[in-house]
This record gives sequence, C-alpha cells and structure tokens, in this order.
Amino acid sequence: MKIHIMGASCAGSTTLGQALSNQTSAPYFDTDAYFWADSEIPFTLKRDPQLRNEMLKQDLAGHQNWILGGSMVNWGGEWLNAFDLVVFLYIPRAIRIQRLKDRELERYGDRHLTDPVYKIVHQDFMEWAWGYDDNTTKGRTLKVHQDWLEQVSCPVLEIRGDTTVQERLGLILPKLYLPEI
Repeated sequence: MKIHIMGASCAGSTTLGQALSNQTSAPYFDTDAYFWADSEIPFTLKRDPQLRNEMLKQDLAGHQNWILGGSMVNWGGEWLNAFDLVVFLYIPRAIRIQRLKDRELERYGDRHLTDPVYKIVHQDFMEWAWGYDDNTTKGRTLKVHQDWLEQVSCPVLEIRGDTTVQERLGLILPKLYLPEI
C-alpha cells in the first residue's frame, strides 16, 4: 500500500504518518526532507525539483509499502498515479496556527524575537500559513490542494476537524490492504 498524507502546515500529516508507520511497519517519508536542502536557517533553501523527485523515487523504490507525508502538489503529474490512498487532513485555522506557534517555539525557542533575520523568516512563514484557508498565500493553499485531490487516480479520504491521531488511524486502517510480510 502506497499512502500519501497531506494537508496544511501543522494539520498533523507528519504525526499521523509516523503513527501509521508504527501500526503497519511501512516506512514513513516526509516531503520536507526532499523539498528543502540543509541551510543555516531551516526550511529556506529549496532543492532542485528534478533532484528532489529523483531522491524520493530512489528511496521509495526499495519498498513495496510506504507512507509519504507532506504536500507535493506541484511536483509533477507523475505523482498523480503514485498512490493507493491519499489522506487529506483539514483542521480549523485557529487551531492550526496555534500549533504552528507552539511548534516554532519548541523548535527554535525565542529566536524569532532575538534574531533579526529569523524574525523576518518567521513572520513570512506565519503569514504564508495564515493564507492557506482563504487562498491568499502563494503556493500551497486549500484550493490548490482541493484541485490536486480531484486529479489523483486513487481514493481520497478527507478527515476534517481537530481529531486525535487514534481517531484518524481508526478511519484509515480499515481502508488498507497490506499483504503479509
């Protein structure tokens, strides 16, 4: 089974993907590891699209079953047929933005208050994340995700609301067919 879990930043795709990986023993891969290159300020240096796609294809090729978390809507048409199931997570903006603030604080401390460069990066990121729901941001938006979901060739499971990981797993696991290993 090839599963893609996606949603807005901090909708919970990484957490759910890792939990599903633990339940199924299928390896979990995160699109951020391919999209972003290492840089002094994390998540600011994009990797060449051809290179990231090749890296991901190589990593996935070694596995019959896998889980991929994160957005890849502009990664090329070849990915529209790559999955057996796509799980789309949507949670209300206020909850998601609070999760983002908490995650940023946990990852970087008060760096966004003390480092002038990171302050700008942080503000830009938060503005970008805020615009997801009303489609006012550039790149990944709710409309972009909805349009991409209409194009995939596999079933799409939408999970809306601030559900727990266990509730989400309860919706996904019955839909999976994993051959015995």
